[in-house]
Amino acid sequence: MLMGKQTWEFKTKPAIIGTATVVGPEEGAGPLSNTFDFVYDNLEIDEKTWEKAERKLLEHASSLALVHAGINKEDLSFFIGGDLMNQIITATFAAREIQAPYLGVFGACSTSMESLALAAFLADAGGANYVMAGTASHNCTVEKQFRYPTEYGSQKPPTAQYTITGAGCAVVARQGSGPRITHATIGRIQDLGVKDPFNMGAAMAPAAADTLVSHFRDTGRKPEDYDLIVTGDLASVGHPIVKEILGRDGVSMESTHFDDCGLMIYDRDKQPFVIAGGSGCGCSAVVTYGHILQKMKNKELNRVLVVATGALLSPLSYQQGESIPCIAHAVALEQEGINS
Repeated sequence: MLMGKQTWEFKTKPAIIGTATVVGPEEGAGPLSNTFDFVYDNLEIDEKTWEKAERKLLEHASSLALVHAGINKEDLSFFIGGDLMNQIITATFAAREIQAPYLGVFGACSTSMESLALAAFLADAGGANYVMAGTASHNCTVEKQFRYPTEYGSQKPPTAQYTITGAGCAVVARQGSGPRITHATIGRIQDLGVKDPFNMGAAMAPAAADTLVSHFRDTGRKPEDYDLIVTGDLASVGHPIVKEILGRDGVSMESTHFDDCGLMIYDRDKQPFVIAGGSGCGCSAVVTYGHILQKMKNKELNRVLVVATGALLSPLSYQQGESIPCIAHAVALEQEGINS
C-alpha cells in the first residue's frame, strides 16, 4: 500500500526468517566481529582474483542464509541482488549458483535496502513465498574499478572511506518468525555537485536527509518512534552533514539513537587505514543482517530504520567530469510481536 508519495506500507509485515553475514579479516577485527556468521582470515578469500573472491563471499552468505531460514534454494521464489561491479557480475554469477528466478538491481551502496524493500513488496503482495535479498563488496575490486588498484599504493585524502569486504543476505517470507518489515521509503536522486570519488560521504548526505524527511512525512512518524536510525555508509564526513541538513529542515535527531554503518563496523582508532570509515555494498548489509538484527532478536531494539545510501557514479561518468548523483532507500524494521 502506498503511503504519501514515496513509502510502501506492508500490511502483512513480511518476516526476515533467516540471514547470513560473511566478511573479510579487517571486518572480523572490528567491534562487530562477534555478530558475523563467518570471518575469512585472508583478503583473497582463498581465490585467485579479487572478483572471484567477492563472488565467493556472496555465494557463501546466500547458502548460509538458506540454512538459517530452514529452506532449500528450490523453495526460493526470487533472488534479488546487486553489487558495485560492472554489470553487477557478483550478484549475477551468484544467481547462477542459486538458480532462483533472478532480479538484478543496482543502487550502489544502497543496494542492501533496495533489494530488501523489493523482497518485502513481492512477499506482501502475494507475488512470492520466499525471497532472498543479497549484496556484497570487496575492498580490492572496488579500488581497482573506481579509484586506483591497491597495488598502486596511492595516498588517500582524509575524506576517503574504506570499502568493506563482506556479503549479507536475508530471506524474506510472507509468513514466518523473525523481525518484521513494516515500511520502505524509496529515495529520489540528489546531487550536491560533488565530483570527488574520495568524498562519498558528502556526496551521499543530501540523499539520506531527503529520504529521512520523506519517510517521516509519508508515515507520520517521528525520529523518537525508532530506537535506532542508522544511515548506510556516510562515515565521519557525511554523517554530521546529514544532521546539519535535517536541522535546517526542522528535524532533530536528538530524540533517537542516530548512527552510521560505516562508523559502526570499524574502530577508527585501532584501524586507522579505514580513514573516514567504512563503505561499499556490503557495509549496511552486514551491519544490518548481523549486528542490528541480533539486537532485535535479543529484544534490545524494538523498532529500527535503516537508510542505506548509494553514490551512483561509474568510472565512465567520473572520467567525463560528471558530478555524482546519489540515492538513499529506507526500510523500517520492528520486533516480532510488538504493536505498531
